Amino acid sequence: MKILVLGSGVVGTTTAYYLARAGHEVEVIDRQPASALETSYANAGEISPGYSAPWAAPGIPWKAVKWMFAAHAPLAIRPKLDPAMWRWMGQMLGNCNAKAYAVNKARMVRVAEYSRDVLKALRAETGIAYDERARGTLEVFRNQKQIDGLAKDLAVLDSFGVPYEMLDRAGCVAHEPALGLVSEKILGGLLLPGDETGDCFLFTQRLSALAQDLGVKFSYGASVFGLVVDGGRVTGVETSEGVRKGDAVVVALGSYSPHLVRPLGISLPVYPVKGYSLTLPITNPDGAPVSTVMDEAYKVAVTRLGDRIRVAGMAEICGFDLELREKRRATIAHVVSDLFPQGGDVDTAEFWCGLRPMTPDGSPVIGATGVNGLYLNTGHGTLGWTMACGSARFLADVVSGRAPEISSEGLGVDRYAA
Repeated sequence: MKILVLGSGVVGTTTAYYLARAGHEVEVIDRQPASALETSYANAGEISPGYSAPWAAPGIPWKAVKWMFAAHAPLAIRPKLDPAMWRWMGQMLGNCNAKAYAVNKARMVRVAEYSRDVLKALRAETGIAYDERARGTLEVFRNQKQIDGLAKDLAVLDSFGVPYEMLDRAGCVAHEPALGLVSEKILGGLLLPGDETGDCFLFTQRLSALAQDLGVKFSYGASVFGLVVDGGRVTGVETSEGVRKGDAVVVALGSYSPHLVRPLGISLPVYPVKGYSLTLPITNPDGAPVSTVMDEAYKVAVTRLGDRIRVAGMAEICGFDLELREKRRATIAHVVSDLFPQGGDVDTAEFWCGLRPMTPDGSPVIGATGVNGLYLNTGHGTLGWTMACGSARFLADVVSGRAPEISSEGLGVDRYAA
């Protein structure tokens, strides 16, 4: 089939690659001049199946109220006169209970674990390099209350056989030696040894080259205006460069996906949740993290990427606003300076923000729709890099009429029909 993939971030590019490997003719359409220049550009760098969890969790509404008065709050809400924002937040609140959390986290872990395995296979087959490391994620806790709240997460990890290890302060320092300089700030940690790290931008750029070797065409600089429907089937896309025809279309436009499918009667509850990052050069390798350290108190990840440190986090609900706010910079700068004071030069860091495409239940939307020829691969939230390869392989199987290697339960847009 001739398949049009809309979006050349990490999700769209991996989708194109696996569709081409399945034997399809593929064209990728993106408004940017190259791949991975929006949300995939400077994310946290984590490939973290073990840390896959929805933001919608028991206790979050009350925490959100308290965070309104905190200097370094992990969540900020900037209300707008946008019905989609309020509808999405209402749906998210509806998922802030123990039952929904368990269901949603299980779905996310299922996709993320599979995706990590697919990425490993891809790396072995192609030799693709992207400042990758496979040394796990260490989630650090600053107080006993954070440790006591782990029970529900550990139960899901147990159910999926995800390896983990609870560490005391000394164990955290043994795994991440640079934390020895600030060990008094840490009470304990959760080590997820199966997690990996890597530069998502570098990976996507290099995979796009591999995809082109397979015959994938990348049409950059072309804005997507709408879908072409003929006889109840999607047959193409209207772009700034004219109409592109295809037998099927995959929408992988992140936060912009709902606008495109809404005219076809598809209600896709994906909304942008803005995240921030700093990328700073390492000044003292012994003072930098070995892999990823997640600070549970601030929901900020500190990751080593080659000779750089990537610090990323925050969740700002503010629509499609891309303003770089110095208050958010101060929070992520505080975390890296607090945990790794000798690791890197914060003053010369690159400050960036991106719009994570978040569903109200945290799980991505992958698969066919009620419209013939139209498929979705979006809504991965903070885990687009973690879930990209698995989501792409899953969707390529669906499009090709093959049985996916993981269950499709709860991954389609039809879960919102009720």
